[in-house]
Amino acid sequence: MSGHSYLAFDLGASSGRGVLGILDKGRISLKEINRFYNGMTTLLGNYHWDFLRLFDEIKHGIAECAGIEQKPESIGLDTWGVDYALFDKQGSMLGVPYAYRDHRTDNAMEELFRIIPKKRVYELTGIQFMQFNTIFQLFAARRDGLPIMTLATDLLFVPDIINYFLTGVKKSEFTFATTSQLFNPVKGGWEKELFDAIGVSMDIMQEIVDPGTIIGRLTADVARETQVPQINVIAPATHDTGAAIASIPAEDEHFAYISSGTWSLMGIESPKPLISEQTLAFNFTNEGGVEKTYRVLKNIMGLWLIQECKRCWDNQKKEYSFPEIVKMAEQADPFRSLVDPDDSSFLNPVDMPAALADFCRSTGQPVPQTPAEFSRCVFDSLALKYRGVIESLKGISDKKISKIHIIGGGSQNQLLCQFTANATGLPVVAGPAEGTAIGNIMVQAMALGHARSLSEIRQIIRNSFEFKSYQPENFEAWDKAYERFRKLAINY
Repeated sequence: MSGHSYLAFDLGASSGRGVLGILDKGRISLKEINRFYNGMTTLLGNYHWDFLRLFDEIKHGIAECAGIEQKPESIGLDTWGVDYALFDKQGSMLGVPYAYRDHRTDNAMEELFRIIPKKRVYELTGIQFMQFNTIFQLFAARRDGLPIMTLATDLLFVPDIINYFLTGVKKSEFTFATTSQLFNPVKGGWEKELFDAIGVSMDIMQEIVDPGTIIGRLTADVARETQVPQINVIAPATHDTGAAIASIPAEDEHFAYISSGTWSLMGIESPKPLISEQTLAFNFTNEGGVEKTYRVLKNIMGLWLIQECKRCWDNQKKEYSFPEIVKMAEQADPFRSLVDPDDSSFLNPVDMPAALADFCRSTGQPVPQTPAEFSRCVFDSLALKYRGVIESLKGISDKKISKIHIIGGGSQNQLLCQFTANATGLPVVAGPAEGTAIGNIMVQAMALGHARSLSEIRQIIRNSFEFKSYQPENFEAWDKAYERFRKLAINY
């Protein structure tokens, strides 16, 4: 046995998995330990997460490592953003945590802005306005008079909940805390003015620690149940995009990125937050990264549109695999119908194809009729949205962008990668597909002294994996389509 090993749990909004990473002689290799379903549960008309089941799945993954030779030296967890649970003074979880797509926040932004102006919230946080941000979830809970608000002594975000269950220690980590729209990046801490505005005590929040902080060790109970030693539990970048961005195999700073999955997170890496009237107008967000960097980015409703189309088609017994969907789209007519992926009607519709059709109908475009036409509409529109974000990034920063790195599951979609190069006129480097888990693993390695810096992490990743490059093609046609798209889009 040689090298060092680390166990990463990557929880997404639709699935989770445990991945063992082995670092040996400057290269990282991966082994999947377990994979499990995640999804929203409907309860009395609201959407929730089942954290007790997720915790059982994580313990199962840890237990699987008891029987392997290369046992992990640490455990790290990353998850989707903004969601949380409340705990009482005895340390018990209060109620079933809500999921961010729940409709209770549908009007929360407008209501809060009557108490504190939108511009002031952005000045204090630099965070993109989305109705499900933690600030609006907490405001809605207080507005609706939820009884648990009077009992709560602690708020724990999604990764904090699991880390608390594993170690008994309550902490929050920088990359995740910044997504809440309750963190002030200039002050470097929670912003009291915002807590006062929503009528919630700031005392329920936890100490914020840096990525790569050792939270604690597995409790004796968890170690006994899983039959592993009481190893360290590390907060890597606990927000999944923060972990993913750490895995970008960049050789210099002249790049933009797309972390492509259910969401497309597109932006640049910056040594400081970029907060201005212009970034507010473009609705850019400033989320924390590894080594105190900031992810200046846009949240774009990414492959969610295709995932939800597929779900509807599956229910209609028209079952297509994702590769089949991509092939159909490739053969369909280009630019026939375009949508703004970030239109609010696509956030959580009952029927995604119907929502796409309604958008096209209302904007005077041909209405997609077939799965091929719907799929082509989505892929064309996503690539053109990326073009719009690139144009906006050039407007808010003097950073030169010479290429786009696409990481995450969407990096395996060769059609969308090529469309992205075509639409933006920039070379695209795709991979690693397992970027989030790799970033999680490598920040654990840095925490234990097995990697020295973010730069070294990226060097190790370049040495460990192969990447596919795409060069722009047919830019003139895409440029013409972009002029049509600009008239449909909300903002960039």
